[in-house]
Amino acid sequence: MKRWFNTLPGAKAVKNRYFAILKLVSAGFSRNMHRMSVPKTHPFDFDPTYGMQREQLLAITPPEAPPGFDDFWKKRYRRALATDPRPVLRRSKLTHPRWQVLDLSYTSTDGFRIGGWLLLPREGQVRRGLVVGHGYGGRGEPDFDVPMEETAVLFPCFRGLSLSACPPISSDPALHVLYNIDRKDDYIIGGCVDDLWVAVSTLVSLYPWLEGKVGYSGISFGGGIGALAIPFDARIDRGHLVVPTFGHRPFWLTLPTVGSADAVQTYQKTHAHVLETLRLFDAACAAARIKVPMLVAPALFDPAVAPPCQFAVANALPQSKFNEIFILDAGHFEYADSASQDAVHKDKVRRFFKVP
Repeated sequence: MKRWFNTLPGAKAVKNRYFAILKLVSAGFSRNMHRMSVPKTHPFDFDPTYGMQREQLLAITPPEAPPGFDDFWKKRYRRALATDPRPVLRRSKLTHPRWQVLDLSYTSTDGFRIGGWLLLPREGQVRRGLVVGHGYGGRGEPDFDVPMEETAVLFPCFRGLSLSACPPISSDPALHVLYNIDRKDDYIIGGCVDDLWVAVSTLVSLYPWLEGKVGYSGISFGGGIGALAIPFDARIDRGHLVVPTFGHRPFWLTLPTVGSADAVQTYQKTHAHVLETLRLFDAACAAARIKVPMLVAPALFDPAVAPPCQFAVANALPQSKFNEIFILDAGHFEYADSASQDAVHKDKVRRFFKVP
């Protein structure tokens, strides 16, 4: 593949920016550098590395935020914060030796009833809260393998998906991502960000002492939602994003993919103005505004969320000794060293969210 990287927006990032980012990520990157093994064979008709090496990916900068970006999200947040979640808890049919499992529902903005699960530790007190977002495949049950202790863990299903299915919103990612895309105030992605904020409200209403002690962890779709939500909610004290989507929308709308972006790219062919809306929903622009500690895990190879979009989110984080980038060989794809990388990643997550 031709090295078309130099023609992309942001490709001419100055060298000092690159070396500053490299210094920032060195702690996390060095631990898995020796076993980088990007997949060489795959079934896709495009290159999921997009011809880019880690040095090029680490030099990507986020696009400029559109006028009114901050006001748009601050207004949404105030509305979500004023929403009474009215949580309902029921004993779940699911059981686990480490966790008490409760079925949970709460009311988000626009009266959307959000379903999910709450895990409570069987041992110790509840001293931290964590909201966990899912990928675009939805969620069929909570993740019992979360490496947390003394933590109330809330697994919401974002509106329109899994337990929060709500016709006429389709649960098909290719259609869900298009719902109300022409109306910025009603676009489904904004509603999902609301659902995250109201999930935090739900935890705080149940456990008031968790105010300011709630973290967020999200993968793929949930990673993009988290990047959009975290900078505007001071109740979230740290975030963990894995292969986050919705970063650098100009890239997102042009790079070939098998993910949700493919549906929007098709839609764009007959609706050329779609970028006007999506610029307000750029996870990389939002990430540049995050002030709390972050652990971000982008991938070098990913057919569903283009790595340049992922790294745009990771690189946008302000320089801080509390931020870390842990680079994965691949995302949304099985690869040879996934088990050992996952083990290191999981240990980082455990320490990142450890109750002090």
